[in-house]
Order: sequence, then structure tokens, then C-alpha cells
Amino acid sequence: MSRLRRMSPRRSYDQYCSAARALDVVGDRWTLLIVRELLAGPRRYTDLHADLPGVSTDVLASRLKDMERDGISTRRRLPPPGAAYVYELTSRGRELLPVLQALGEWGQAELGERRPTDAVRAHWFALPLTRALEGEGLVEVRLEEGDFHVYLGAEDGPVYGDGPAPREPDARLVLDSVTCEAVARGELGVPDAVRDGRIEVTGEGTLAKTLREA
Repeated sequence: MSRLRRMSPRRSYDQYCSAARALDVVGDRWTLLIVRELLAGPRRYTDLHADLPGVSTDVLASRLKDMERDGISTRRRLPPPGAAYVYELTSRGRELLPVLQALGEWGQAELGERRPTDAVRAHWFALPLTRALEGEGLVEVRLEEGDFHVYLGAEDGPVYGDGPAPREPDARLVLDSVTCEAVARGELGVPDAVRDGRIEVTGEGTLAKTLREA
């Protein structure tokens, strides 16, 4: 019997409703946040655990198995010298991007000021920025918490990634955490922040020129 068949049956609301069916698959605690992390591309288990503070190893392992069973993600082994297992979204899993974007937009009103107990990772601001930016291209973002990059208009492959852009970006944004949090809460638009000098824009791509001229 395969590893997947030995899993316990998936719990169901047993309702003939597409919303209920969707929640059967992604409604468990942590599942959508794992999807958020995997939108960055293939991730090792240890990387996922590090960027999901508060999740136990047992719960993370269980959710990843459920996601594999339900066709949201897959697991594969990297070739040598890496030889580590990584998890990545399937095309079905990547279709959850607009779901997360809509959920994030709805949740803007719940953010408020950052609490002392709130964990934060620089790349968690990637999805709010993809909502706030228009156009297509590679954007590098420099924050006090660290650097990340986003692929605007990405249909296949990663939506964002940790660290500096892998090539010369179309635009580079430098901003402080206060400004980034205001953008994430929907209180400040990126063009307005650029005009006010709260976001420094460099680069020669179309996106950079558009932001500087806005």
C-alpha cells in the first residue's frame, strides 16, 4: 500500500457546495499559509518550518501529506549534490494565488499596528506589494527585515523569492518597515509613497520609470 493510501480519510463538510468542497481541501489550520510559502517556489521542510513560526513539526508534516494527497503540492528529491527533498505547488496549487490575494485584501482591516508578539518575515510583504503594484516584471524590495523579490504578472513558477533578485530587476524599491506596513494595511498606495519620498525607486525598467513619473 502506498504512503498516500495509508493516510487517514480527509474530513468533509459533506455539503454539495463548491465553497464547502474548497474548505474540505484547504480549510485546515496552516494549509493556506503553507501555500503562501510555496508560492516562492520549491522549499525544503526545514525552510518551511523556519518561516511558519508556531507550527509544530507533526502538524506541518501532516498538512504537507494532505496537500500532496489532494494534488495541491508535490514532493521531489533534488539531484546531487543537494539530494534534499523539496515541496512545491502543482498547477492546481498555484491557482490559489488569487484566493490568497483576495483573503489578504479582506484581512487588511484586521492588521492594525504590529503587536510585540507578532512574528514577521520580510517576504510576507510580497503578496501585499503584488496587489499594490501594477504591471509586469521583476521587482527587488529592500526592507529593514531583509530583502526579497517579486515577479509581477507571473503565471508559472515562483511569485516571489527571498533575498536579492537573481538578475538585474526592472525596479528596485527601498523603504522602511513603517511604510511597508502602511502599504500592507491598504492605507498607503505605492505611487503616493514614491511621490512622498517614502519609497526610493531605482532601475531602468519600464516599471521603475512608471513609478518615478507617477
